[in-house]
Amino acid sequence: MKTYSAQFMASMLGFLLVLFIAPSSQADEGFWLFNAPPLKQLQAKYHFTPDPAWLEHIQKSSVRFGRGGSGSFVSADGLVITNHHVGADALQKLGDDQHNYVRDGFYATTPAEERRCYDSELNVLDSIEDVTGRVVAAVPSGAKPEDAVAARRIAIAEIEQESTKATGLRSDVVALFEGGSYQLYRYKQYTDVRLVFAPEQGIAFYGGDPDNFEYPRYDLDICLFRVYENGKPIHPKDFLRVNADGPSEHDLVFVSGNPTRTYRMCTVAALEEQRDTVLPTLLATLYRREVLLTAYSERSIENARRAREDLLHAQNSRKGCDGVLAGLLDSETLRRVSEEENGLKSAAAQDSRFSNIPYSYTQIQKAVSSDPGNTMKFMFYEDSHVRTSVVDAVRAKPLGFDSQLFRIARALLRATEEQQKPNEKRLPEYRDSARPALEQALFSEAPIYDDLEILTLTDSLISLVSVYGVDDPVVRDMLKGKSPHQRAYELVKSTLLKEVQFRHQLYDGGVSAVRAAADPMTGFAQAADKTARQTRETMEEQDEVANKAYAEIAKAKLGLEGAQFAPDATSTLRFSYGTVEGYDEDGKTIPAFADFTGLYQRADQHENRPPFQLPTRWINKREAMDPKTPFNFVTTADTVGGNSGSPVVNRTGDFVGIIFDGNIQSLTLDYLYSDEQARAVAVDSRAILEALKNIYEVPALVSELTGVTQTAGE
Repeated sequence: MKTYSAQFMASMLGFLLVLFIAPSSQADEGFWLFNAPPLKQLQAKYHFTPDPAWLEHIQKSSVRFGRGGSGSFVSADGLVITNHHVGADALQKLGDDQHNYVRDGFYATTPAEERRCYDSELNVLDSIEDVTGRVVAAVPSGAKPEDAVAARRIAIAEIEQESTKATGLRSDVVALFEGGSYQLYRYKQYTDVRLVFAPEQGIAFYGGDPDNFEYPRYDLDICLFRVYENGKPIHPKDFLRVNADGPSEHDLVFVSGNPTRTYRMCTVAALEEQRDTVLPTLLATLYRREVLLTAYSERSIENARRAREDLLHAQNSRKGCDGVLAGLLDSETLRRVSEEENGLKSAAAQDSRFSNIPYSYTQIQKAVSSDPGNTMKFMFYEDSHVRTSVVDAVRAKPLGFDSQLFRIARALLRATEEQQKPNEKRLPEYRDSARPALEQALFSEAPIYDDLEILTLTDSLISLVSVYGVDDPVVRDMLKGKSPHQRAYELVKSTLLKEVQFRHQLYDGGVSAVRAAADPMTGFAQAADKTARQTRETMEEQDEVANKAYAEIAKAKLGLEGAQFAPDATSTLRFSYGTVEGYDEDGKTIPAFADFTGLYQRADQHENRPPFQLPTRWINKREAMDPKTPFNFVTTADTVGGNSGSPVVNRTGDFVGIIFDGNIQSLTLDYLYSDEQARAVAVDSRAILEALKNIYEVPALVSELTGVTQTAGE
């Protein structure tokens, strides 16, 4: 294998960011960085070149929700718009047995009525700095995988800590191009987020599961919050003006958001791991969870309220994973990837600079297949999200332990253990730079329901036992001779972690306090943690080998093919672009726009029965609506999970829509981009204003969004 000095690698990789995201004349593919846009491509294809001021304005108008999802500032008084399904977590936690805000909606008529959310966090990207050279130089040439992981972790922690101290901003080093580039992202964090408006779920998720990932759609999937600081609404310099005219067919539009994770650099071997292990395992759990939560919800109205967000997440994830798996089971998908691999190998064989490319592919194959059992164990003990760029101490969901109390217990356990180490040697989610986000989630006052906790923990323990058996030493140690239900009941009923003050006591007291308290749930988490940490270490070492090989492949693609592409998504702010376009499906032309006429026709066709039942006010106000108003539309802009809530803006930077879904053909965009039929689905700005004005009759909100004074009845 050809080797390079650390200095050479640092200099080469420093160029990758600029070179890889150079413009392409092909389809409108890519999640582009705001500090390195595809200007030549945009000019050549659309005769539009956004200037630095335009890009900075869109960047600083965009927000990332801490629990996942995107949004944007839409007024000078800190108003933020996102999707109803992004805001549903906050809606559910604010509700109780007397107030079902998810189902019934919410509107604060005065600032005093705006409800502060329990644990919401918004991040606004302030700047990006290339730190590739420093990170690469920190890893000794020829280091073993475990040593390389440790050296890189130290370098990244030092960079983040220095940046946080110097700027006061959240600072995250993000790996792009599978480790070919390292960028330091600095965020302004906001933790005082208050609910302003939400429509009824019946119109926010109209059509329910049958219409999910389908088109045409008729959803008012929006939610409005206001951001406060020091007890007062903030006044952002950058926010998006809501355009009352919306987009037109064939218009160039931009989507600014935080796509989670894509796998477009993945080799055949890596995709086969997803196809054969990750997705089937995840789907089995999602099907179980959906049935479980559906049965629980049907027992009472209150049960349905408590479980609604979890049930919707299970249904949405199940349908999404089904679509992705179907794409990977299509032989054409892997044929296209294999064809590209073979082409690159053939070209590399003719160029001595890249003669090690076949070896790089072999290394990736070895990395993903060296310990197949570890992938499963990682999913059950550490986190269901495999090889993701997102690390969250409190919200990671191991398949074997589906319990909020368990997640809190493990976060407390690890936090106290990690805080004994130097900052640079801690797990990333427990570094000083991550502390505000950790504490925000850890000390949330959001309600926890015993019956739901017992239900989900029992079911996940049954799943764990079914995979590893009752005689597995770790399983046996955790169950203590009891059945999964008995153990779950005992743990949930006896733990004191439901008390936020008790969590503070353990967190502030450190390891000694955790040990002295001897809380049963922290003891339960301790019994699982050795296995969880071991699986994580193995996964990181596998990733180290694979990522080094991916970086070599990326350089070869550039040098041999002139291949020019944006980095895979990493849950960081990016923008994509495309046009508002319909598509052909099964011999039919699907129009780009769906209007209010279509909404009412769909309700009539289904005799206004769930999930096609309109909220009462939408029935009563039917005549007040302009039936020709566009409701939802589709665009070729590149989007995946995490883009939910992303603003759609036009050339002038006006807000013309908000992404909330993709059609069924878009589900393979995680791996392969296509604009033939794949479409992102958005709510039209005209529908938002029409509904707020004539259905909900909230002129003050319309005025704030448009900057044009409205009066009741106007």
